[in-house]
Amino acid sequence: MIAIKLSAALAALACALSSTAQEPARQEAAPHIEIETGAMEGKMQGPIRTFLGIPYAAPPIGDLRWKPPTPAAHWTGVRKATDFGARCMQGPIFSDMSFRDPGKSEDCLTLNVWTPAKDTSEKLPVMVWIHGGGHQAGASSEPRQDGEFLARRGVVVVSMNYRLGVFGFLVLPELAEESARNAAGNYGLLDQLAALQWVRRNIASFGGDPANVTIFGESAGSFSVSAMMASPQARGLFSKAIGESGAAFPKTSALFTSLPDREKADTEFAESVLGTSVLKELRAFSAQKILDATMKTSARGFQLGPNVDGYFLPQSASEIFAAGKQNDVPLLAGWNLDEGGSNAGPVTDPQTIERLNTLAREDFGSKAEEFLRLYPAADDAVAKRSLHDFTGDRSIAWATWRWLEADCATGRKPAYRYRFDRSFPSDIKKEGLGAYHSAEIEYVFGTLDFKTGVPWRPEDRALSDLMQQYWVNFARTGNPNGRGLPKWPVYSAKDGWQVLYLNSESKSGKDLQRDRYLFLARVWGK
Repeated sequence: MIAIKLSAALAALACALSSTAQEPARQEAAPHIEIETGAMEGKMQGPIRTFLGIPYAAPPIGDLRWKPPTPAAHWTGVRKATDFGARCMQGPIFSDMSFRDPGKSEDCLTLNVWTPAKDTSEKLPVMVWIHGGGHQAGASSEPRQDGEFLARRGVVVVSMNYRLGVFGFLVLPELAEESARNAAGNYGLLDQLAALQWVRRNIASFGGDPANVTIFGESAGSFSVSAMMASPQARGLFSKAIGESGAAFPKTSALFTSLPDREKADTEFAESVLGTSVLKELRAFSAQKILDATMKTSARGFQLGPNVDGYFLPQSASEIFAAGKQNDVPLLAGWNLDEGGSNAGPVTDPQTIERLNTLAREDFGSKAEEFLRLYPAADDAVAKRSLHDFTGDRSIAWATWRWLEADCATGRKPAYRYRFDRSFPSDIKKEGLGAYHSAEIEYVFGTLDFKTGVPWRPEDRALSDLMQQYWVNFARTGNPNGRGLPKWPVYSAKDGWQVLYLNSESKSGKDLQRDRYLFLARVWGK
């Protein structure tokens, strides 16, 4: 009798196991959330709840073209938030950019959220990413900027699209006249501001802490982060800032110039390229017609970006920081060793001693000898490296250095400086690009595997892990240091202006180029 009962029990157990084996693996239900504009259904990326393509402002089309962003509309029912929104209008400017969105459109003011939080009580740190692209290109759908892996480290990650090029930064007298603030241009920066305001109002629904927000960005995104630190309109919207390769302290006069100067330049541009500077006529044009016309002017189209508009930026960033009026938050910033190797402009001149000597005379006059001491020309190979370094300093490094120095001079919160020295593991190194502009992005986001065909080394994965943890630690506490990480000293005169050099063996050390930047500051500083 006992044997019969046992056999029956084993048979029942076998049947149950068989039934379980035939059932498909149970998928976690699609996440749902309610925000100020309505309900949404997202998707799971591993353990991360992901919501994509969320409108944070109304589409800037028709009469809203070249106006500050206005509130997004409410919707009824449950909105699908499983795909990226369209990228903002742009030409095919940067060959290293790839996108996962449906294409370009003027209706592009959307953002994305990756959250590991299971409920609203967690109050996790928030990291808001601002993409690069020279204020002319880029989008939040780029695979290398996916937020999943940073979110796995216990932060909520947000990224947004913002208006670019002529749609984001055109300055005309009529635009200032119709503005209650007598300001024009900077619509792309105002979009970023609107996204930060959206985060303040809504991020608690995703388990994020609206009082612990870090803004971070690369290239034009880093320019934007420094401008947010300078802008009184951004006060209280973030508590920490990270800048990767770029700042609103440029040597070039094409960025962050005055409103009157830009009104003159942009009026001439509109009349010569678009055929009119009359606002009503320009708003009647299709977005594609405007883009096509601007892209005929150069490979990068409309190249004028932000301006000192009197509202978002009441003064230049350098004046605001000098007066100690910046948003005083902890700052982590730096650049890459080989900023002059990519995206710094085409190399058209021979990279020789003769070229370096000519540049020294033409650009630095009586200070040419001092320039050549800092950018030596012992032979053609050395001169080529000096030209490469000077190109990177002129385009990226010096402005970022000025930002850090300005903040250290008047700010009360700590600053941390890095240099990314890791050469990209591919034929790019053979082309002399090394740790080129933007090369750190995949390391910061942990998205090395999104770039196919690259022979990543164990050291690359270890460096990516290290950088992710530094960035997340900083977002959490304002200090990148943590157990098991190489010590990252504060960047200050007291500590000897220490820099963290990020490479296969990351370590802090003396700023080896400080004399170079001090020299450039004496020449370019005013």
